Amino acid sequence: MPTSLELQEAKLKDLNQRIKNEKLKIDQRLGHQLIKQANLDYGKLSMQEIKSLSVKLAEFLNQENQSTSTLNSDN
Repeated sequence: MPTSLELQEAKLKDLNQRIKNEKLKIDQRLGHQLIKQANLDYGKLSMQEIKSLSVKLAEFLNQENQSTSTLNSDN
């Protein structure tokens, strides 16, 4: 019979796997929506293009976050 600690570890392992699966689903949905909204062709996207797009998007979002933070701190 498993000990209480072993049961807790099993629950934790299961929870961590569920979190990992949810993150993967979000990543896939986000990527799908970005490709769809930008009218990109899946078949023509190379790894280099994907990396370049992700860098550009991250830079844009970081700039947006910084300007939002600046606006909020001015109030």
